[in-house]
Amino acid sequence: MASRINTSFTLIPNQKYRRSNRRSSSYFSNTLGSDSQPLSTLGNFKALPLEIFQIILRYLSVKDISMLSMVSKTVSQHIINYISTSSGSKRLLLQDFHNLELPSKRQDSAILEHYRSLGLLFKRCTLLLPTRERLKYIHKILAEVSCFKFNGCAAPIQCLGLPCYGMFLQTLTAGWDELECHRVYNFLCELTNLSRKMQTVVCSKPGSARKLELRIRLFCRNVLLDHWTHRSDSAFWLTRILKPWPMVNQARLLYIIFGPISPQDGQVVWQKMIEGPTDESSLKGLADAIKLLYDTGTKEWTADDVISLVDELSVVPREWLLENNARLLILSGNNICFTFMASKAVNGRAIELAKLIVFLALVCEKELYCMDWAVKMMQKVCKVFSTAMERNNFLQNVANAFACVIMEMLQSVMAGDRDEDDRSFLNLFHLVHAQANFHKEVLYLTMNTLST
Repeated sequence: MASRINTSFTLIPNQKYRRSNRRSSSYFSNTLGSDSQPLSTLGNFKALPLEIFQIILRYLSVKDISMLSMVSKTVSQHIINYISTSSGSKRLLLQDFHNLELPSKRQDSAILEHYRSLGLLFKRCTLLLPTRERLKYIHKILAEVSCFKFNGCAAPIQCLGLPCYGMFLQTLTAGWDELECHRVYNFLCELTNLSRKMQTVVCSKPGSARKLELRIRLFCRNVLLDHWTHRSDSAFWLTRILKPWPMVNQARLLYIIFGPISPQDGQVVWQKMIEGPTDESSLKGLADAIKLLYDTGTKEWTADDVISLVDELSVVPREWLLENNARLLILSGNNICFTFMASKAVNGRAIELAKLIVFLALVCEKELYCMDWAVKMMQKVCKVFSTAMERNNFLQNVANAFACVIMEMLQSVMAGDRDEDDRSFLNLFHLVHAQANFHKEVLYLTMNTLST
C-alpha cells in the first residue's frame, strides 16, 4: 500500500516531481490514491490490467468505443493499441462484403453503418496526429482488407468493400478543411497509382481497357463521390478528379465515371450515344454531374468551363446523335441548357442551334414534357441575337431544320429494313407531332402577345 505524502513541507520543485512521477508509473499500475494526488487520466480504469481493459472493449459497440476514446488522451491511446491487435482488428474490420444470404438492403445498410461508426472512431482516436500521420496509421490498419484496395476484389461489382471504404473515409474527413482534403486525395492517388491509371484510359482508344475503366469508375464513385450529403463536398472531390486533366480528357473521365454501363457486366458502353436514341437513365448520371459542377458555384469552375465540358462530352467517343445531346441538356436544367444554346448563338452557329431546337421539341414530345418549355427556350435564345435580321434568320433556320430533319427521317423509313423501318417510322411519327405541337405553342404565344 502506498504511503501518504507528508504535506508538512514543501516539495521543491513540485512540478518536476509530478512529471517524473508520470513517466515512471505504468498506465495500468496501482498508483497513489485519489486523496494523495490527482486522479490518473485513466480514471477508475487505472486499476485494471491492460488485458482486462481490452476484454471490456469487446463488449462495447463501435459507437461506445468511439465515445470512450474521448475521455482522455491516455484512454484513446489504449484504444488505438486495441485496434492494432489481431483480435481488435478482426472484430472491428468486418469483411462480410459478399454475403448474399441476408436481404441485400438490410445487409448493405448494416455494414455501411458499421463503417460509418468505425470512421468516427478513427477520427476521434487520431485527432491529435498530423494529417499525413493519421492517414499512414489508418492505411496500416486497413491494408489487411483486400476489398478496400483498387484491384483487391475479384468480383468488384458485387462487392461492398469500396462503398464501405468510402463511407469510412467520408466520416473520417467530414469537416476537414480543403488543404487537408487535398492531402487525402493526393495520399489516395499515391497509394493506388490512380493518376497513372487514369492516364492509361484517357490516352487509349475508348473500350480498349474495359476492366481498368470499370475499376476507375467503381473507385471514384464508391470511395470518393457517392457518400457525401452536401453537394459542395461532392463537387470538391469531383473537381480533384477532373481538374488536373485537359478538357478533352475531363470529358472522357466524366463519361467513364457517370456514363451508361452494361447491365450484364457493369462496363462502360461507349457506343450508346452514337448508335441510336437513348433513355433518361443512361444520361441522368452525366446530367447530375454537370449540374453539380455548375450549381455549386465553386471558383474552380466557371460557366464557360462547364459549357466547354458539355461540348466536349457530346463528341465522346464520337459525335452524339442530336437527340441524345438535346436530352442531356434538358436533364441538366434550364440554366445550363440556355447557357449552352446562347453560347452557340453568340459564336454564330445559328444553323446548329436551329437543329438543336428541333430535337429539344422531339424529346419533349416523346417524354410528354410541356412543349411550351421548348418554345420559351427558343424565345429566350432569340434575345441573345443583337439585331432583328439575326433573329429572323434564326427563326427561318428553325423552320428549315424541321423540314430537313423530317425529310431525313422519311428517307430512312423508305430505305430501312423491317425492324429498322419500324423504329424509324415511330421516330418520324413523333417528330411530325412535335412539329405540330411546337408551332401550336408558337401561335398561342403570338396571339397572347397580340391580345395584350
